[in-house]
Amino acid sequence: MFAISLGDGAELRPLEPWQAEEFLAHIDRGREYIGVHVGLPDVTADLESARSWLQGYADKAAADAGRLYGIWLDGLLVGGVLFRIFDVRLGNCEAGCWLEPDAVGRGLVTRAARVIIDWAIRERGMHRVEWLVSSENTASINVARRLGMTREGALRENHPYRGVRQTTEVWAVLASEWPVRTTGTR
Repeated sequence: MFAISLGDGAELRPLEPWQAEEFLAHIDRGREYIGVHVGLPDVTADLESARSWLQGYADKAAADAGRLYGIWLDGLLVGGVLFRIFDVRLGNCEAGCWLEPDAVGRGLVTRAARVIIDWAIRERGMHRVEWLVSSENTASINVARRLGMTREGALRENHPYRGVRQTTEVWAVLASEWPVRTTGTR
């Protein structure tokens, strides 16, 4: 398996079904914090559902339709980044992230997202990378900004989440903007 150093004792690695126990322990540590804006804790309540969710991404990777990577800090799984959608034919993908609370504020998600977006654009020829985020999720919006993305608009009250309609902001970066916009950002 490969690992890409993110610096400061952090690594980016594929996150696969055989790691379901480690993944579930990570989700359990951050369940409340992660669940504020991301539905991942709701669909990974036990080992079977965690393994199933990871298998869904393994299937997406096999079909070249999505990817999933974990972020390890000093050997402990603390978060992840993913391509929820990866459409090679259209040249569009959607990146996303999550992180447990003890790993927040270290730039891990920004560095990890930069690695996968750079790969998608430079190696896979993606034209557009989207970042969809709740308008209430300031931390994730700040990641989009640090990645040099442009806020393209908001889908008002488009997504019901835990009984409340959320507004989703759409952020994106185009391949033509990527080399220029990422220079010097953390």
